[in-house]
Amino acid sequence: MTGSEDGRNRPPSKRNALGLRQNAAVALAVLMLVAFPAALVAQGVTRGSMSGLPLPRFASIKSQPVNIRMGPSLGHEIAWTFKRSGVPVEITQEFDIWYRVRDSEGQEGWIQKTLLSGKRTALIAPWDKDRNVPLHDKAGSSTLVANMEPNVLVDVLACDGAWCRITVEGYRGFVEQSRLWGIYPRETYPSD
Repeated sequence: MTGSEDGRNRPPSKRNALGLRQNAAVALAVLMLVAFPAALVAQGVTRGSMSGLPLPRFASIKSQPVNIRMGPSLGHEIAWTFKRSGVPVEITQEFDIWYRVRDSEGQEGWIQKTLLSGKRTALIAPWDKDRNVPLHDKAGSSTLVANMEPNVLVDVLACDGAWCRITVEGYRGFVEQSRLWGIYPRETYPSD
């Protein structure tokens, strides 16, 4: 007789207990695969299919020149070429070794991921061609270090959601985060 045939509850055999544990582990793994992406979607976080990193996100061009293509392969036409390294781009999609990127003017194309760097850079207010942006000695300070022209490329050291500490051509200081393209509004960098 087995445990249930005589109406009594008997502890399962070692073989049955192992099977129950394996089934529980499989069920837990399936639950996590279903629940984890659902939790990310609930939080509004989309992840790249290849990297697992958030989308969209900023990166920078690693070398020069770098071709941006019309589609995700070397067989696609070149849309344009970055002639300067360090320029920030926004990654909006991933496909195998290719990332779809957007530049500060809104143009989109595809680049191989090996041509991108995680180094955070930004452009000074590329949308505001007629106004210089002040670089301050401290966040919120009125002491001016320099005036920066639109489209100047800067290295981003840290951002608190309102101000970013940057370096540019030997100068170091703080700029309002809303005046940069290459870091999101209210984004903290490096992230906690």
